[in-house]
Amino acid sequence: MELIRPDSNIDFMGKRKIALGFSAVMVLLSIIMLFPQVRGLSFGIDFTGGTLVEVKFQQPPSIADVRDALLPAGYGKAVIQEFGAPEEIMIRVQNASNGNSSTISTAVLDALHKKFGADAVTMRRVEFVGPQVGEELTSAGIQAVLWAMLAILIYVTIRFQFRFALGADVALFHDVSIVLGVFAITGAEFSLPVVAAVLAVIGYSLNDTIVVFDRIRENMEANHKRKNPDDEVTVCNASINQTLARTLMTSLTTLLVVLALFFLGGEVIHNFAFALLVGILVGTYSSIFIASPVMLMLEGRFGPSEEELKAMAERP
Repeated sequence: MELIRPDSNIDFMGKRKIALGFSAVMVLLSIIMLFPQVRGLSFGIDFTGGTLVEVKFQQPPSIADVRDALLPAGYGKAVIQEFGAPEEIMIRVQNASNGNSSTISTAVLDALHKKFGADAVTMRRVEFVGPQVGEELTSAGIQAVLWAMLAILIYVTIRFQFRFALGADVALFHDVSIVLGVFAITGAEFSLPVVAAVLAVIGYSLNDTIVVFDRIRENMEANHKRKNPDDEVTVCNASINQTLARTLMTSLTTLLVVLALFFLGGEVIHNFAFALLVGILVGTYSSIFIASPVMLMLEGRFGPSEEELKAMAERP
């Protein structure tokens, strides 16, 4: 079964100006939506602080039952996990504007008593997680993304050329911006697992881009040996078409897994899967319509020198 004909010749680069214009609008809109004055991200307890409630059950409960018990009280999005023994549960709740740790812990305990019985649940401790923790985590998350992009810039420069590296980094900036923008627009909770998903998207998108770039480099070297070499646009188009079947198969198989997580994984990993879902779609698009066009725009600025071109042409 062939998803894409091996002799396909889709003119991707002929649409590059339209794609770049569309992407510029999407990135600009995403950045605007990230401003708190406009909408901003809906940060979870990891970033904003909140209340930590530890309770002990007589019998080990299921996480799903605990979440169902908290739904009527308005704490269905709380972070719930086992803490130590199976019967000990830790619940982290984001503080509301009209609530504090005391009222929240009381409401949580009352909700659990209604579901499991007054004698089935006892309070172990209540703590307030201050916003300073959130500031540290926010700074660490931003630094992780920036360091990753810097390392990618250095690696691709060494492996290919500097203009390839700029194309890859622009594509990654494009992907991260749009993923964050979608979270701002939809109001989905932004938490530490989502930061992990964003880093995973960076790796996925880079992998797709490197596969395309590797084929472009191979074809460019072969093209320079010809008596009548093609221009770089033609070489890029051919390279993208040659790797298109691999790109689509990888994206589709990954999407199937992520869709299963999104619909069947439960509330805990819902936003994590949502970030991956958006990131895979955007990353596949950017590896074709962003990375290569940006690299072509820089032709003659950071490309190989005449000596390097001659050396490539003389290689056996």
